Amino acid sequence: MTEESRTPFSEWLRSRSEPDWAAVVTHPFAEAIGSGTADMRRYLEQDFQFVDAFTALLGAAVAAADTFEARVAVGRFLGQTVADTEHSYFHRALAELGGEPAPPAQPVTGEFRALMDEVRLSQDYPLILAVLCVAEWTYLGWASRIIEFPEGFVHREWIELHSGPEFEAWVGFLRGELDRLGPGLDEDGRARVLDVFRRATTLERRFFDMALG
Repeated sequence: MTEESRTPFSEWLRSRSEPDWAAVVTHPFAEAIGSGTADMRRYLEQDFQFVDAFTALLGAAVAAADTFEARVAVGRFLGQTVADTEHSYFHRALAELGGEPAPPAQPVTGEFRALMDEVRLSQDYPLILAVLCVAEWTYLGWASRIIEFPEGFVHREWIELHSGPEFEAWVGFLRGELDRLGPGLDEDGRARVLDVFRRATTLERRFFDMALG
């Protein structure tokens, strides 16, 4: 058995997405969120523009999943977190910051939405999982590094949305799905998933770079 075959597929994908992965998890803008000093207005204005595309991507995951259990897990997260808790946060935070709900999209925002649309239209479950996993796992990575949460709700609740047992379980589910499906993919299939995973990771890094200014 080769080392590659013993490594969980999600970990294999992550390790081959360096140095961008570590750059996201340790990004200065992420650290500024943790200290409560990040300028969140432009960041959230741009991030809010992913909500519709991300919701559609989750819906595609429900449709493309190969098990009932996976459909339920994704559907539950979509209904309870994205459509309710996170959507409410955006409206409250942007109102607090005086932000716009639909400002002009930055180039990286448009590119990331295009990637979400690409994999959604593919109806290829592993590719959909790759983008979802990068989006959620990188955020758990930086948020879980924060020990003391800032007092202001804009920073604090954004961290809370991307940390804690429930979010860890969600990321664990996404990783577990990739780990389950990875060994059954042929070489071309693994290469396509890796390509999407890397592209998403690079876009996450560029998005934080944009937010930092």
